[in-house]
Amino acid sequence: MRRLRAYARSVRHGYERAASGLEAGVSMLERRYTPLGRFTPGPFQGWGFLWQPALLGLLAMSLILAGGSFTNSPFKLDMTGTWLFGEPSPAQTGTPSETKFLLAIVLTYGGLLLLMRVWLRLAEVVKLHPGAPLGSLWIAFALWSIPMIVAPPMFSRDVFSYAAQGEMTSHHLSPYVLGPFSLGSSPYVNPVDPLWGNAPAPYGPLFLFLDGSIARLTGHHQLATVVGLRLLEVVAVALIGVALPWLARGLRRDPGEAFVLGAMNPLVLLTLIGGAHNDAIMTALLVAGIAAAVNRRPWWGLFLCAAATAVKAPAAVGLAYVAWNWKGPGVAWRKRLGPVAASAGVAAAVLGVSSLLAGFGFGWVKNLLSNGTVRSWAAPATAVGMALGNTLHAVGLTSISVTTVLSGTRFLGLLVAGALSLWLLWRGEERGWVRSLGVSLILVVELGPVVQPWYLAWGLVLLAASYRGREHFWLLLLSITGPFIGLPGGRGLLAGLIHSNPLLIAVAVAILGGVLIAPMGRWTQWSWPESPAPVSV
Repeated sequence: MRRLRAYARSVRHGYERAASGLEAGVSMLERRYTPLGRFTPGPFQGWGFLWQPALLGLLAMSLILAGGSFTNSPFKLDMTGTWLFGEPSPAQTGTPSETKFLLAIVLTYGGLLLLMRVWLRLAEVVKLHPGAPLGSLWIAFALWSIPMIVAPPMFSRDVFSYAAQGEMTSHHLSPYVLGPFSLGSSPYVNPVDPLWGNAPAPYGPLFLFLDGSIARLTGHHQLATVVGLRLLEVVAVALIGVALPWLARGLRRDPGEAFVLGAMNPLVLLTLIGGAHNDAIMTALLVAGIAAAVNRRPWWGLFLCAAATAVKAPAAVGLAYVAWNWKGPGVAWRKRLGPVAASAGVAAAVLGVSSLLAGFGFGWVKNLLSNGTVRSWAAPATAVGMALGNTLHAVGLTSISVTTVLSGTRFLGLLVAGALSLWLLWRGEERGWVRSLGVSLILVVELGPVVQPWYLAWGLVLLAASYRGREHFWLLLLSITGPFIGLPGGRGLLAGLIHSNPLLIAVAVAILGGVLIAPMGRWTQWSWPESPAPVSV
């Protein structure tokens, strides 16, 4: 045990040194190579400047919208009939325009870089200066969201799978047994990623009920169903914006900062609205449930967390935390068993009613690891497995398949995530249980078989209202790097750039470099601590 504790201390010490060095390096680069170095931080002069980041964010999002509106944009599905504009006509032929291809890249990446810069500086301002007016932040949130509401589904094709599963549900075809290709020649099938064409759904019954209801309400029209799902995710993200300040006040934190870090987070806006992922519904219900529990409404907390679990299973971690901390601090573990039993009862009731509404039972449970068919280097457990399997093959041990090695490393990753989550739950009273829950959800993602950027939103949104210390740095880092993880069409994008006109590529790089270093206004000076006044001798 002593050796284990000593090893844990050494790991902790190494982490602190590495993280501190990384944080200091990023700060140095910002000071030296960005316009921030030109400003001398002065006294904060109030919130009248908020219109500037609001408009800059709108400009950034509009650039991304424009970049996704070309017929050969690599950032969205380029198929006839999949959106209201920007798709090729059935009669369109010929070679795609090289100039339009590069323009789509420049606009999208330029918008992404500008958005990250604006959000980072705004996040630092609200950290240093509490009390930002929520009304003004809601206006900025709305301005930033509008382009993503209008844009075609970007960075992912998952929403087309949702639409097909909704159509299946409306016709009483079980998505827990069949894949979208079971619809045959339906218009719902064409946009579905072939990887998921025959894959059963891992989503909970509440989502299938909502999904099928949208398909019925839209008259079984494929594009209208996709639009309905996008609007459902917009409502969910708005609920996140309502619940986060409530949660922050319950934790005695600044609601304005929580709103900026969570609801206005680029990862949330780009993947949950832009990508129309159902993680928005799960995250919204989960945050609302945790906020209710923190504000002494534990029954509502259990109900909302159970509803989130009925959308996607990882929200069950929130159920465990609410139940365990129901009685408050300093309670013996035996007295916590009653709330745990109550949470199990509430979860069973919610899942049971949801299953009756959807009509397909609990078949989704056995499909929870169906996304494990994806092999992504972004997931550490999968990356280690692929590297180890390929190494074994390179040294001649071909009898051991990569699939076998992957199963082992992925199981080990989930085991470590489970063990760390139990430790965080046990130490939640000391650390702050909402904060521990946020870290637990991020660990479940990072050590799981697949890391998708929208999965990170589960924990980051909770940390927005509960982080401590260096977790703020990691929250910012994951939020600005997450949207770039696994951008679709990477291979085609690289091939297109290689064969493009070198002069056009040079111009594109110069434009993106300009976006990266262009001044954004003097309001950014308040994102740095004030310089100490010189001491007279």
